Amino acid sequence: QVQLVESGGGLVQAGGSLRLSCAASGSLFTIARMGWYRQAPGKQRELVAAQTNGGTSIYADSVKGRFTISRHNTKNMVYLEMNKLKPEDTAVYYCVAASILRIEFDHWGQGTQVTVSP
Repeated sequence: QVQLVESGGGLVQAGGSLRLSCAASGSLFTIARMGWYRQAPGKQRELVAAQTNGGTSIYADSVKGRFTISRHNTKNMVYLEMNKLKPEDTAVYYCVAASILRIEFDHWGQGTQVTVSP
């Protein structure tokens, strides 16, 4: 099993920055990709960013150029650096991990709230 615990959410003004952290533990050798999803009230969950073990990253169009995903493998940490935040970035952000040979992300953290005020 894999456990994911997020931290770093909070309230920030538009244009500000936040860094989300995710501490991963458990059977990490089974993981091929890690990333971040978000879900705003009344909206579907959205993949924000993801990174393979080889370092290839993808981003949602809405966050390209503003958000950066990174991993510190020896510390089993995943980060999401969020800059130039907008009110529409307000959501619960979830750290996710995908097991090897799985298409979907099958491990989820409990989520952390990010609120961006106008």
